[in-house]
Amino acid sequence: MSQNTKVTPTQKESILKYDDLIVTKTDLKGNITYCNEYFLNISVLEEQKTLNQPHNIIRHPDMPKAVFRLLWNTLKKGDEFFGIVKNLSTDGSHYWVFANITPSFDETGKTIGYFSVRRKPNNVLVKIMTNLYQKMLQEEKRHNDDKRAIEASTQILTDFIDEQGVSYNEYLISFT
Repeated sequence: MSQNTKVTPTQKESILKYDDLIVTKTDLKGNITYCNEYFLNISVLEEQKTLNQPHNIIRHPDMPKAVFRLLWNTLKKGDEFFGIVKNLSTDGSHYWVFANITPSFDETGKTIGYFSVRRKPNNVLVKIMTNLYQKMLQEEKRHNDDKRAIEASTQILTDFIDEQGVSYNEYLISFT
């Protein structure tokens, strides 16, 4: 699947098993530099057509842009990111993951890319995040300006996490 290929989502869901691990590495811009076989299989991708492609080739339209802003802001600070993500396969199916993404550093401490390991998420957390993401997406669609849309959507996420009384990462990890 290239960046310009449009995939129509279906209702078909692929479900990870508890011992399945999806692994990818990207450069600083999010282009895939390594992917394991399970990533290729579940995403219905071919390795030669996947390497050097943007990782967002598997972005599902049900995912709010604000989640990815949080992801990139977290990584750019040198911190690890945890997230519940709905990904889109090239056959139109989707799969949910509990993602852990960390910066990769060279010997001087400079960030040189990102390493991501994803596994089966907690089903209760997927339901919670599905509802939250729907609210965030509705808010993003209300705005013509992308920046304002993401800010408004981020506020919904921030308010939700504030209600939990813990950080975003702590909240997600509490379900593991």
